[in-house]
Amino acid sequence: MLINDSRFTGIMLIVCTLTSMFLANSLGFAGAYKNLWNGEWVTAGLPVHLPDNFVSLINNFLMAFFFLMAGMEIKRELISGELSSFKKAVLPFGAALGGMLVPALIFVAFNLHTSYVHGWGIPTATDIAFSVGIASLLGKRIPVGLKILLMALAIIDDLGAIVVIALFYGGHINWLFLGIGAAIYGSLFVLNYYKVKFGALHIVLSLAMWYAIFNSGVEASITGVLIAFATPVATLPKIEKAIHRWVNFMILPLFALANTAILLPQHILSSLTTTVGLGVIFGLVIGKPLGIFLFSRVLVALKMASLPSNVKWKQVFGMGMLAGIGFTMSIFTTMLAFKQEAFQDVAKVAVLVSVLLSLVLSMAYFLMISVNMTFELGTDEREQRPDVAGALELNLN
Repeated sequence: MLINDSRFTGIMLIVCTLTSMFLANSLGFAGAYKNLWNGEWVTAGLPVHLPDNFVSLINNFLMAFFFLMAGMEIKRELISGELSSFKKAVLPFGAALGGMLVPALIFVAFNLHTSYVHGWGIPTATDIAFSVGIASLLGKRIPVGLKILLMALAIIDDLGAIVVIALFYGGHINWLFLGIGAAIYGSLFVLNYYKVKFGALHIVLSLAMWYAIFNSGVEASITGVLIAFATPVATLPKIEKAIHRWVNFMILPLFALANTAILLPQHILSSLTTTVGLGVIFGLVIGKPLGIFLFSRVLVALKMASLPSNVKWKQVFGMGMLAGIGFTMSIFTTMLAFKQEAFQDVAKVAVLVSVLLSLVLSMAYFLMISVNMTFELGTDEREQRPDVAGALELNLN
């Protein structure tokens, strides 16, 4: 069935994005639509601090289940799969570092002598949902090992983006709540040590940990990754079966709808030629693949890392192009980097254009190299079997 195809998730994300942007810019309806997602709930008098609108609920709580599912996949690969050796596990960390550092430097180069240089963190992010969704659309043109590497890189990239926000964009950390969250996290490992069967106690502790991290000022959705790493491997298939459909067919579509309700500014084209617009676009579309590819080549050349099975360098460069889909974290960083709405709008438009360019270029690139690789494979086979090559040449003549 179509809905069981992972590529359907990517198509659904694109449709939701286009629908949301259309509604957010429709005359007479835009205000109500944006208020649907961003309108604050009345939380006065509640003894706890929880998300106060739909966007916060989706991004901070529901997306934790997506990170949980992604984290479970990474854990399996680290233990017994493509990332199980040190040389392969270190690759996504180095690639993610290159994919953050080079885009940041490109943005700084465009804005070095301006007051906008503070926005260097905008092009450093990779959107897990969109990049992996587009990778799914490409099917067998992307090897399994490359998809896993992309997911690992995107998660590490998101964690890096959160660190950047906390350290450089005035993120306020409540150390008391962060300490409580760390203590609860430790208790999950204690339960695993004593082989306590996964059940209600684990769920309650996980929710309590999410609440503590949410109130600490750290990105709460990353709780899902932490819980995945604290869960016994034998329990992972049961959890994945329980949440898989909810994540793919409810949480990710809601995520796309809520985060693309953006009002497009007037004079869009002129805004893209500003130093901010050019810094974001060149950082994401060019800086991402360049940084990921170069850092990966260096790590492998130094024999500190190795490529996953059946993955070629030309495919790694294409993966870097997919990583140029920054989207959510880039837009989130924009809101922190620039206080004036005009600058925010310019950066948001540049991010959206970067998403479109990265999407189109990466899909065209993988289609092109898949044809070339098929041709090369056919050539190799003919060289290995001269009898077949001779028959082919005879038929052609």
